[in-house]
Amino acid sequence: MKLSRCISKSGGQRGLTLLEMIIAIAILAVLATVIIPMAEVTATRGKELELRRSLREIRTAIDNYKADFDRAVAEKKIITSIDETGYPENLEILLEGSDWGGLYPYKRKYLRRLPDDPFDEYDEGWGLRSYKDDPDSTFYSGDDIYDVYSTSTRMALDGTPYNTW
Repeated sequence: MKLSRCISKSGGQRGLTLLEMIIAIAILAVLATVIIPMAEVTATRGKELELRRSLREIRTAIDNYKADFDRAVAEKKIITSIDETGYPENLEILLEGSDWGGLYPYKRKYLRRLPDDPFDEYDEGWGLRSYKDDPDSTFYSGDDIYDVYSTSTRMALDGTPYNTW
């Protein structure tokens, strides 16, 4: 008799009841509704950090280019025209570099690559402003590049448009 009791107890089926399955699925659904929006915000925050980093990198390169231009003029390494501002004519110049008439024994490059705008949905590239343009202008006069901005029309997590950064 003892043997039959052991067999019947150990031979019973184990598993989850329908109610336990429904409760587990409900708990997972609640967790998913909380986690997915948080993951989206985290991804957006990462893109915002990348945008800030890219803007800082390009703007620093433009400023360094202008500083070298001014130094080359001061040391009489290059001759400039009256209407030259010293800012690059296009962003590719920052990639190609310049020796500034012998100011450097090599071509000084300001960027290794042109950073991408992580919020550029339509492949428009960076928005450009000339030295003569208004600080908040979205119209580029085409003379030189004094500033860059994102062309995205989306709003940041802090409520400001990306194209005002």
